Amino acid sequence: MRRTFAALAVLLVAALAVHADEKEQPKIIWHGQSFFEVISGAGTRVILDPHAIEAYGRIDVKGDLILMSHLHTDHTQVDVVEDYKKVKTYNALKDAKGDGRRVEFVPVNETFKDVKFHDVASFHDNMGGMERGRNGIWILEMDGLRIVHLGDLGQQNLTDDQLRQIGGPVDVLMIPVGGIYTLNGGDAKRIIDQIKPRRYVIPMHYGTKVFDDLLPLDEFLDGQQPTLIKKFDTTNELTIDPTAEPPREPLIAILHWEKK
Repeated sequence: MRRTFAALAVLLVAALAVHADEKEQPKIIWHGQSFFEVISGAGTRVILDPHAIEAYGRIDVKGDLILMSHLHTDHTQVDVVEDYKKVKTYNALKDAKGDGRRVEFVPVNETFKDVKFHDVASFHDNMGGMERGRNGIWILEMDGLRIVHLGDLGQQNLTDDQLRQIGGPVDVLMIPVGGIYTLNGGDAKRIIDQIKPRRYVIPMHYGTKVFDDLLPLDEFLDGQQPTLIKKFDTTNELTIDPTAEPPREPLIAILHWEKK
């Protein structure tokens, strides 16, 4: 009998090991503007700032969790998510009166399946929200990684309290660099120096063939070490190995938003 139990125990350990090996590496997918899918190793799909901009090509995605940084229509198109009414959804802001005159920050600190997430209040401009209002920063924790999506951040500097709330160390930073409505390239570099991400910086919300009123990547990339710039010419996906040692300096991952 003891041998039987011992044999069963060995088989159970082996089965658990095989199951553990089946866990995927987390993945980040960019759909242009500020729209991302973040997929955990266990397969939980987090959708950030979904848009339905036709010029990017109609995108329909599956999701388990939807997070939005603010109320502008190019960040809140939840209907691109399959069965979105059944998906847990949070917006960092709410229109308190329904007329757009009083927009309030909604503090969130939750866990969904294997993903912890919280938001940090910030501003869409560098005038304390007087020009473009408020913005929410989303922080995801999964697979031993901390991933930060800055939304339409317009503040040229984060406060000590905001940095404390973001926490650290940050592994991946998604940051707007296109100016006009958000940080420009120079502003973004200062924010990166404040947050100090360890693995990747992913620029977003910049001028493409879709939005020629926004600045292109040039200003942001000017002065960056060429060896730190990693261009993905044919894919919009970035896979991350949480067990790998972070590089000495974070890589700038330029994901490809156009469908091939």
